[in-house]
Amino acid sequence: MLTLAIPSKGRLKDNCNAWFASAGVTMEQTVGARGYRASFAGFPDVEVMLLSAGEIASSLLAGDIHLGITGEDLLREEAPELTGRMHLIKPLGFGFADVVVAVSGYWIDVSTMADLDDVCAAYAATHRRRLRVATKYAQLTRSFFAQARISDYRIVPSAGATEGAPAAGTAEVIVDITTTGATLKDNGLKILDDGVILKSQAQLAASLTADWGADVRTSCEALLSKLDPASPLYAMLAKQLP
Repeated sequence: MLTLAIPSKGRLKDNCNAWFASAGVTMEQTVGARGYRASFAGFPDVEVMLLSAGEIASSLLAGDIHLGITGEDLLREEAPELTGRMHLIKPLGFGFADVVVAVSGYWIDVSTMADLDDVCAAYAATHRRRLRVATKYAQLTRSFFAQARISDYRIVPSAGATEGAPAAGTAEVIVDITTTGATLKDNGLKILDDGVILKSQAQLAASLTADWGADVRTSCEALLSKLDPASPLYAMLAKQLP
């Protein structure tokens, strides 16, 4: 069967349900309201799985599911280089969030990544240790900082509210997601002028490492044609499949 995963809760799940409904595709959870399996009316060969947004990204990368809907930020963090691993089929127009670099608002002389590079070098020379960057996006951070030629820093994995790390004294800089920037401002932080790493939104994505047998491809073509009859979504995907 073709397997498709959507977020199991929250606004992303509600938006997914609304998007499917707008295309005339009705989803029914098969094990009650709290179940983790569902189906689409009229598509008996499609199994819908309800997973966390992070699990969807990792399952796509592992080839455990064929299709999934989750944030592009999570997909790019899981696989910074998507070629040959995942295919972004369609941006869905919801779940918008930016992955950004933010520093203390009191750092009045720091407004760009080049300024941050100067701070990192000075910090390392003064304190004999590297400036700390708190984030849940280690791969995206490393890639972006490398492009900016910044190396005098170290990543501090964030398990909680990343925006609180500078105030708590566990990091000097953060890389996190934001929609309006209000939470960052409330915590005395500002986004660097050129510190937007990724402008993310929910994506319908396909795993290129899953088992794409003939029956699965047929089911996928039928589903994508229903979801967006005006676009050749399956034809574009088929070009990427092995």
